[in-house]
Amino acid sequence: MNKVQDNRAWWLVLPVFLLVAFSAVLPMMTVVNYSVQDIFDSSTRFFVGADWYRQILNDPRLHDSLLRQFIFSACVLLIEIPLGIAVALTMPTRGRWTSVCLIVMAIPLLIPWNVVGTIWQIFGRADIGLLGYVLNELGVNYNYASNTRDAWVTVLVMDVWHWTSLVALLCYSGLRAIPDVYYQAARIDRASAWAVFRHIQLPKLKSVLLIAVMLRFMDSFMIYTEPFVLTGGGPGNATTFLSQTLTKMAVGQFDLGPAAAFSLIYFLIILLVSWLFYTAMTHGDQTR
Repeated sequence: MNKVQDNRAWWLVLPVFLLVAFSAVLPMMTVVNYSVQDIFDSSTRFFVGADWYRQILNDPRLHDSLLRQFIFSACVLLIEIPLGIAVALTMPTRGRWTSVCLIVMAIPLLIPWNVVGTIWQIFGRADIGLLGYVLNELGVNYNYASNTRDAWVTVLVMDVWHWTSLVALLCYSGLRAIPDVYYQAARIDRASAWAVFRHIQLPKLKSVLLIAVMLRFMDSFMIYTEPFVLTGGGPGNATTFLSQTLTKMAVGQFDLGPAAAFSLIYFLIILLVSWLFYTAMTHGDQTR
């Protein structure tokens, strides 16, 4: 007996499609339109084809910013993912301290990005900041405003402080979802803590870690507000990432055509790398 499909439910999804079309597709088409034109003012523009794309791809600013961006995102993932897993493993699973730990871990995620930059801007100053004062008292010549290494490390530590909680909370939820029967079997087999983590917890966290890696990569690759507030992209161009280079081109220089081409290349890089991450992390499941 053939079932009659009722497609009326698609009408419930129609408002979502319209909202996405208005908030994403139409602006994207505008950017694509700008990227193939040389715009002088609202009424004077000329079609230039792919000239802006060739110019951006050969621009040393893109190469330098892209290299800094990849190094920063790689450092973020290499630090925050293992640290988030470790924190999740040490968090209590029952008792009054469970709620306290969850609240404490969620606090950094509730702070706006510009406030995070301001907090660390004050925290790292040698005259009024605790971190800068303590390091200088210990004999460490720390100054994120003039030292390239200090600025880079400060931005990295700031991001780790702000976003490791997200990874920890995701991993904690994944750990809590593992059925207790697996742990019972491990206790019967007298498995070590490392064996439990290697053969039970880590495989069960695979889907959660995929979400964590994707979120943290995309967010770290688009970072703008925190380093802009903290260092302004300096000293020099040490902490000038792709988003800041794009903003300077679009807002500071008002080069709308090259900026539109830059933003599309930026988008395609994020899309490509995210697809590579997804493919690599799900390859094992597809081959089984």
